[in-house]
Amino acid sequence: MPTASAYAHAASPPAEPADTSTPPNLEDPDIPVQHTASTTGHGRRESRSIKTCAVPDELGGISFPHGRLAIRVHRRRKQTGQRETRESLYAVTSLDAHQTGPAGLATAIRGHWGIENSSHHIRDVTFAEDASTVHTGTAPRAMATLRNLAIGVLKTLGSDNIAKTTRAIRNEPERALHILGITTEPDTYGT
Repeated sequence: MPTASAYAHAASPPAEPADTSTPPNLEDPDIPVQHTASTTGHGRRESRSIKTCAVPDELGGISFPHGRLAIRVHRRRKQTGQRETRESLYAVTSLDAHQTGPAGLATAIRGHWGIENSSHHIRDVTFAEDASTVHTGTAPRAMATLRNLAIGVLKTLGSDNIAKTTRAIRNEPERALHILGITTEPDTYGT
């Protein structure tokens, strides 16, 4: 179980760019880091820091009509025995500074990626999506939709382990009939 320690810098309002005709520059050292969180577990150490900056209403040529805050999340990650990696992620949200703080934004962003990674892992490992040779026209989108539908149906029916349930259906295809609402009992009504 990873241990987590988190601390926040003094809660300061998002920085206001001096020139409102240009986009906010979250690389500007004058914009302070507003929240930092560190975790250790699974053979790695990870640190995330977040900066936010108010987005001006009239942003020269950039189309974010409902954008209120620009966000930069900087991640530092060190796997045991490997070099440290650094990555910056940028986002825009329609939330105002009074609706959420930097810690809330960091939690929401991390939660979003947890869901994305979990979903991709199921599609790639269980359904071998990355190995698919379907590449033309709308077929890739149709196959992704079918994979997502299968995952959604199995989760709705309470499957905790999609891979195990998929193997059980593969080994006994008649199990899929019940899931799809198809019965093997003859309909004696109306005959």
